[in-house]
This record gives sequence, structure tokens and C-alpha cells, in this order.
Amino acid sequence: MTQAVAMKLDELVAKDSWSADDFKALVAEVTNSPDAVRKLRQLLQDVQQANPEPKGAAAVKVGMLQYLLCRFHEALATLAGATDNKERRYFQAMCYKHLRQYDKAVEELERARDKGFDAASVDSQMVEVKAMAGDIDGSAKLLNKLNASSLGGRHAYLRGLIEELSGRAEKAADMYEEALSVDENNAEAAFRLAYYLDLHGEEEEAIELYKSCIAHPPVYSSALMNLAILMEDSGRYEASMQYLRRILAINPNHPRARLFQKDVDASRTMFYDEDQAKRMAKRNAVLDIPVTDFELSVRARNCLKKMNVRTLGDLVRTSEAELLAYKNFGETSLKEIKDMLSAKGLRLGQATEEPSLLSMTSAPDEAPVAKPAANEGVRSVPITQVEFSIRARKALESLKIVTMGDLASRSEAELLSCKNFGQTSLNEIIQRLGEYGLRLREA
Repeated sequence: MTQAVAMKLDELVAKDSWSADDFKALVAEVTNSPDAVRKLRQLLQDVQQANPEPKGAAAVKVGMLQYLLCRFHEALATLAGATDNKERRYFQAMCYKHLRQYDKAVEELERARDKGFDAASVDSQMVEVKAMAGDIDGSAKLLNKLNASSLGGRHAYLRGLIEELSGRAEKAADMYEEALSVDENNAEAAFRLAYYLDLHGEEEEAIELYKSCIAHPPVYSSALMNLAILMEDSGRYEASMQYLRRILAINPNHPRARLFQKDVDASRTMFYDEDQAKRMAKRNAVLDIPVTDFELSVRARNCLKKMNVRTLGDLVRTSEAELLAYKNFGETSLKEIKDMLSAKGLRLGQATEEPSLLSMTSAPDEAPVAKPAANEGVRSVPITQVEFSIRARKALESLKIVTMGDLASRSEAELLSCKNFGQTSLNEIIQRLGEYGLRLREA
């Protein structure tokens, strides 16, 4: 930290109260600083030491710093005891926005305007909040009433956001580029454009944009997480760990960051054999084929049904002796079964000879698990309308999965066979399906 910057920060700490202009000055001092988070944490510590139980104007200062460090819940708790002024209301709205509590964000923005906060800033935030809440028409109408020149690059960003949420991704990307041409420090536009490029295979361009959007606070964990994933995908494991540590420095209990750390550690020693993964996926698909898909005699079909042998995977777990021991199952039926398996490159009892097959099939005495009832409306929801991480979304696109019903028809093995798709992404998929009352197909 240079002496000049240190002096300015000391001056800010010494002030009894902070205004919106003081907040902007603070952000300007730490923007593009490689240790911005450390500076802010130290500044917060200094302010809190001077105000152990902040109230009134001091609580506004502490709340602003907690907001910059993305400690949104803490900031709201602190601001609740602050002086009831325009800054308090505005920053409470910002916290609610990032916590996706949009109704509360709208209420606080209206109160901030009533108390005299800059109307253009309030209205531009209102456009964003309405759009994120799903009120696209209301957001667009409000944006049309605003003075584009007074908003600068943010106006193009908001137009892009409306285009994106309306399903016009390419137009949105053009708007984000326009926003960055006006203001290269527009972190929101940089993040949205980076996400678009990442989904379309432009990883290196996406990395540069993600880096630009974390150059000044508040640095959101989603940008750091996406950077960590891209770095890990390209084999830059140390860089990936650095971004994860930055998330955990702010939020030590961040669940995705902690889980992804394990993935990165595993990737350091893991050798990925893409050909082998493809072979496994193909084999899994074969083992999942129901025996009812084959032309078998009535006797053979009935015997398999009574023995609870439902798939080719069940058959490779079963020996000749077990089949022949079953009532009315003779050599003719046995030959039928062996010929059917041979056509698929399989044989009876193969799973006991090749233990690697055991993880791909269900145990023979395992009762089939009934799937929860789900109406067609839920199953027809496009995955584009569901929030997934970039890595998970790429895997779904590579598997040509379009709807939540398509996703629910896949097994864990099929998903895990995708390159760079690990346990973290699988847990995310399972969680999202659960939110819609669905789950992955049992292998």
C-alpha cells in the first residue's frame, strides 16, 4: 500500500460518518489493487476496533465495509442499528439484491429515494432488481424512461441484462461489449459477458474478463468460483486454489468453495483418460438396457421376471448355475440368454470375474426404487431457466440435455463420464433436480 493511499484511507477511517461519495472514494482507492481484500479487511478491523458495538453513523461505515467484502448478512445486521438515512437504506437494498431478496430490495430502494439518495442511481438499481425478479416488461419500461447519457455504460449493461433474461443471449453479449467500451470498469457487464463467452467455448477471453471484474470491490464469489473452475479445467491448479482461498478468506464456510478444493486437490494427481471414459459411458448404456427390449421366448422372459432380472447388468451378475437352478428354466432358455448377451459383448457371471463392472449395475436383490411423481410441466422446464454453474451447464449441453425431464432420465454414471465433471457438479445437479421434485435415473 503506497503512503498516499494509506493517508487517504486513514482520513476515511477518521471521519465520523460516510456518505455515498465517501464510499466511491474508498472503492477508487482499492480498485485494481492486488491486495484489495486485505486492505478492506484491515480497514474493517480498524473501524470496528474504534467502534466495538457500532451504532448510528459508525454502523453505516461498518455496514458499507461489510458490503464491500460481500458479507451481506452481517452488513444487514449492522445497518439495522445505523442512522436511518439515505445511505443506510441504499446499502440495505444492495445487500438484499445480492441475496436475491428482490421484494425487500425494491422496498429499501424506494425508501432511499424518499430520503434523498441520487434518483438516477436508485432507478438504475430498480431496473436491475425488477429484471432479476422476473418483471422483464416492468424493467424495460422503467429503463426507457431513464436518461441514457446520465447512466453511461450502465445503461447498455441494463439493456443487455433485459435481452439476456428474455432469451436473446447474442444481443445481450453485444450490449455488454458496448457497456465495457464506455466503462471498462463495469464489473457487472464484464461478468455477464465472461459467462456468455465461457459457455460458448471462449475460455481465455472469459478468464480475462473475470479477472477484470474482480479488480475492484465488491468481489463476488461467483466470479472467483468461475475463475477457479476455468483454471482447474486448463490444468492451472495453483491459480485455481488461489481463487478458492480468496473466497474462503471472506467466507470460511462457503460450501461450494470447500467442496471444490477437494476436486482441485484430486485433479493434481488424477490422470483423465478420455477414451476410457467414453468406453465406460458406452458400457453403462449397454448394461442399462432392459431385457424386455430383446425377443425372448415366453418361458425365458417369465423366468427372468420372477428372478427380478430386469437389465443386461442384472444378467452379467447372474451365473449359469443360478439360471438353471430356477424352476422350468432349461438349456434352451439358457442358450437364448447367452446368445443375447454375446451379441452385446457380454456373458453370464462376467461381473464376478470383472469387479469393475460391479459399480455399474444394481445389486440383484435390490428392489427397484420408485421415482417421485412429477407432472409434465415440471419435466418440460428448459434447463436454460435453471441456475447451474458453468461446468455443469457445459456437461448438460454436451449430452444434448434440453429439459429437466431429459436430465432426470440420465444416470450418475453418464454425467460423471463427461470430461471435467466431478462430484461437486454432480451434487449440484442432484440438488437442482430435488428442487423440482425430480432425481437422476437409477442405473
